[in-house]
Amino acid sequence: MSKDNQTAVMEFILQGFSEDPQIQVLLLVLFLLLYLTGLTGNVLIATLIILSPSLHTPMYFFLVNLAILDIICTNTVLPKLLESLVVTVGTISYQGCLTQIFFLTWSVGAELLLLTVMAFDRYVAICQPLRYGTIMSWPLCTLLALGVWTITLVNTTVHTGLMARLTFCDSNHIQHFLCEVPSLLLLSCSPTIVNNIMIIMADVYFGVVNFFCTMTSYGYIVASILRIRSASGKRRAFNTCSSHLLVVTLYYSTVIYTYFLPASGASMENGKVVAVLYTAVSPALNPLIYSLRNKDVKAALQKVAPASWLGKSVAT
Repeated sequence: MSKDNQTAVMEFILQGFSEDPQIQVLLLVLFLLLYLTGLTGNVLIATLIILSPSLHTPMYFFLVNLAILDIICTNTVLPKLLESLVVTVGTISYQGCLTQIFFLTWSVGAELLLLTVMAFDRYVAICQPLRYGTIMSWPLCTLLALGVWTITLVNTTVHTGLMARLTFCDSNHIQHFLCEVPSLLLLSCSPTIVNNIMIIMADVYFGVVNFFCTMTSYGYIVASILRIRSASGKRRAFNTCSSHLLVVTLYYSTVIYTYFLPASGASMENGKVVAVLYTAVSPALNPLIYSLRNKDVKAALQKVAPASWLGKSVAT
């Protein structure tokens, strides 16, 4: 197609889950519940950790970062998804699509890196307990957190910039309920070889390398737990990392499916369900996983909540 016949796409049409009005109502209620649960839970757990001196440890410092990433992810995807379920045809502007790609790529990549950092923190806590305070110092924790945010910021800036250089002229129907790099590349009528190369490089680093580092940490952790003689000691050690391992399993399984499997008709449909898992379900479950299975969080909540209620009653 010649450039003279190309018409720049100003907005994209997002594909929903179903055209049945009754199903759309059910989905609207479900996603609204997930959005409110994820937003409230992550704001609550971040606030609780900040207000509780007993939780000012490296593990909970990283957990605050995880909560912030989940808040960014849910606010990037779910409001537009809820809007699409209310209106007849869901659309998103070209600028809005690039913005969604930017923040979604940033939050997904940062969460993968952060889970690796949290796995290293658990490795030091279980395998090097006597040196934990020395190794996981606050300068190192701050440097690790800054590295997570900075590296992924550079990555998402590169990908978004490369997407902005593409021309979309044949179709504006995205076979997804959100703007993602893989689904948007299918609509481009300009060469995408540079984009594909950068995607492969990012997949290798964020997916393969970080997954290997995380699994290596847990390999040492499992070996260390098995060497503990007492059953109670094994149980305590396992409880310190079981929540994080559950989150890692859920998140990696969904992201790998989305970004590593080739796009096809069946995989694109299944990809919608998988995308819901890491953009809506996972952010909603993370606060529950870390709080319901954690005695320190429960104890801090019992201390902070009455104090807050008391402050309100005094103010009134």
